[in-house]
Amino acid sequence: MKRIRDELEEGGDDGEDTREQAAPEEPAAAAEAQPEDEEDDKPLMSHYKMSRSVRKGAECPYLDTISRQNLDFDFEKCCSVTLSGHNVYACLVCGKYFQGRGPSTQAYTHALEAGHHMFMKVESGRVYCLPDMYEVQDRSLADIQYVLNPTFTAEDVSKLDGGVSWARALDGSEYMPGLVGLNNMKQNDYANVVVQALIRVWPIRDFFLRPENYASCQSLLVQRFGELVRKVWNPRAFKGQVSPHEFMQARGSWLLARSSWHAAAGSCRAVMSASSKRLIIDRQSDPLEFLSWLVNSLHLDLTGGKRKKRSVITDCLQGELEVVTEAGTGKAKEAIKDVIDHVPFLMLGLDLPAAPLFKDALEKVIIPQVPIFDILRKFDGQLVHEDIKAGRRRFRVTRLPRFMVLHVRRFLKNQFFVEKNPTIVNFPVKNLELAGCIPVPKGPDSQPAPSKYDLVANVVHEGKAGAGLYRVHIHRKVEDVWYEVQDLRVTEVLPQMVALSETYLQVYELKEQ
Repeated sequence: MKRIRDELEEGGDDGEDTREQAAPEEPAAAAEAQPEDEEDDKPLMSHYKMSRSVRKGAECPYLDTISRQNLDFDFEKCCSVTLSGHNVYACLVCGKYFQGRGPSTQAYTHALEAGHHMFMKVESGRVYCLPDMYEVQDRSLADIQYVLNPTFTAEDVSKLDGGVSWARALDGSEYMPGLVGLNNMKQNDYANVVVQALIRVWPIRDFFLRPENYASCQSLLVQRFGELVRKVWNPRAFKGQVSPHEFMQARGSWLLARSSWHAAAGSCRAVMSASSKRLIIDRQSDPLEFLSWLVNSLHLDLTGGKRKKRSVITDCLQGELEVVTEAGTGKAKEAIKDVIDHVPFLMLGLDLPAAPLFKDALEKVIIPQVPIFDILRKFDGQLVHEDIKAGRRRFRVTRLPRFMVLHVRRFLKNQFFVEKNPTIVNFPVKNLELAGCIPVPKGPDSQPAPSKYDLVANVVHEGKAGAGLYRVHIHRKVEDVWYEVQDLRVTEVLPQMVALSETYLQVYELKEQ
């Protein structure tokens, strides 16, 4: 009787001998996770002992019931019954999330009621058969585990820009890894265009594709942004689009670090919580505000709150301005000499000339145009800018960034409404030479530093102020082709059309001489 009781405690009540079998060697991380799994899945019945039985795929009769079309790992991984993000399993048949796998848990109950037997633990990617309580190990599950957790080696990252690559989704459609649509869940197009533009900065992209680069950072925002970047560049995705739901507002129940899974402390949310709910998916926001907040937050989280410490953000985007405040104005109001400050910047704001107030003789409003070189002269060190509070100031660029972000100030706010300036900015998509409009800083050899840039991303606003929509033009370097991305829609576009758009944000890459 004691032997029979021991067998039931070890294997369950399905009538099969599911006692511990000799399992193949597992990675150290997975072996260490076994006690944690057993503790997490501890059943309500104190006398029940979880099985550690492992079977190959050929020994599991339910392996072919997995439906990859129903799997979507982009959304928040919380139990569909309890809404808890702890110890969650994904049903590989219907795609729903459930908590636990022991008797009286939601996953176990779902297996009995729906007849769905294959479940994957989202924290580890391990697959179990319920209610039989054994683990399934088979190479056919590798594609699902990769979609759950895309990984890139250093060699994979080095080849991303080496040639044209296309991938095929489960529905047969083709997509471009790295240039896929982002789902607009409600009104988060302002965030989608910023993400699309920011990951064109290839050193930032390469940094976040490798979780070991920021494994020591406990910031949920950093981890979620890294997950989103890896999903966008996933060459083996089940669908040719990504939903930024977890990045925008999912709770932090688990994180990825050094290719092993571990629990994250707290239940904070990514963008929504970190921005104190200023940036959410339910309300349209300004891409400029989102970009400024995102790059500063990523930098501070990566440096542990040390603003002056270097990070991949400052290495790519940061330049330096010399700001001269004339004596007797602004902060130099009490000074007898001009006050000179050297200020770091992550983006430069460009002022548009005032839009015409009246129609022409033909009763038509002519939309004015201005060359980008004219508005860049704001930073030539000679032009004086007057401000009631800041005083009379002159700006000069003393260090050019590797990637230059320009912001065209189209929206003017007053006490009553927001007005949009429709002026078209004429700019080249290639070979923007700053030396033609501003003094170029000198390099270490006392020679003029490289100052020629190519456009890699262009964010556009369409519609009236306070409304409308945002889209982005992306240059795919390996093809030398421009694409227009508006949420899920990705279409090829001529470079001439890029230059005619109402540009709002631009990202330029410095050309090395």
